[in-house]
Amino acid sequence: MTQSQTNTILKNAMNLSFFVGIGMLLLKVGAYYFTNSTAILSDASESIVHIAAVAFASFSLRISLKPADDDHQFGHAKVAFFSAAFEGLMILLAALYIYWISIDKIVNGVKIEQLTSGTLLITIATIVSGALGFYLKYIGKKHNSIILIANGRHILTDSWTSLGVVFALLMVYWTSWVYWDPIIAMVVATNILYSGTDLVKKSFIGLMDTADKEMKVVIVNQLTELTKQHSISFHDFKLRSVGTTHWVAFHLLFPDEILLVDAHRIATKIEDALMEQNDCTLHILTHLETVSDHDIIHQEPR
Repeated sequence: MTQSQTNTILKNAMNLSFFVGIGMLLLKVGAYYFTNSTAILSDASESIVHIAAVAFASFSLRISLKPADDDHQFGHAKVAFFSAAFEGLMILLAALYIYWISIDKIVNGVKIEQLTSGTLLITIATIVSGALGFYLKYIGKKHNSIILIANGRHILTDSWTSLGVVFALLMVYWTSWVYWDPIIAMVVATNILYSGTDLVKKSFIGLMDTADKEMKVVIVNQLTELTKQHSISFHDFKLRSVGTTHWVAFHLLFPDEILLVDAHRIATKIEDALMEQNDCTLHILTHLETVSDHDIIHQEPR
């Protein structure tokens, strides 16, 4: 599959998320109109947050897919972390709003109406949101798109919110105790709060260029085997992961008597082999040095 085809799949998935989000919001607004349920209102507010986050994520996705230019020589992929952080913060705001409205209802009273119609609409929204969330996470992981993964997680959070709302409405129906509605809304808000915090944390990790530990182990093992095949060694390995791309740098140590042309050819073979052995995009920078130069240079303070 070409990069252009992958980009089209990612854009189509994001468009699907946006338009389905609008449909889910309309369903939830209708359910709130029928029931006057606090839990449904909190679920609808989370859907508003989702639509705003998807709009920003869609914009970020298009920027992240742009090629490198003179002003952004390492590409635009890091915008994905800003998008995920924005979505995480929006989730946190939604959770705080749900807490506020739930406490207000507990203090001032709860009135629930037309439970059957509201429950049916929210059940439909739950099923659709869950299916969409799993689909977006699948596409995101398949094509290494943190933006789609974050959006998929947000939608799955939304589906859990809706499931909690269904449970709240059923409990009100079965027990006739209307305070199940704001109490379960607050439980759902706690789950949303956890999800948003985790998303912001992962965005911070990405913006700080924290190395992908699993990827580091994979490449180091491959590099160890490749350098052994050419009777050389390596050191000063560095890995920087940005969205779908990994930037790799390391020093190769050659015998003193080797010609530069031969060393360069070996380095090129190692770089090509690493790129062939990994499905993701690698940008590799190698530094060539001889054993004796290495011993002298790295003993001196720099």
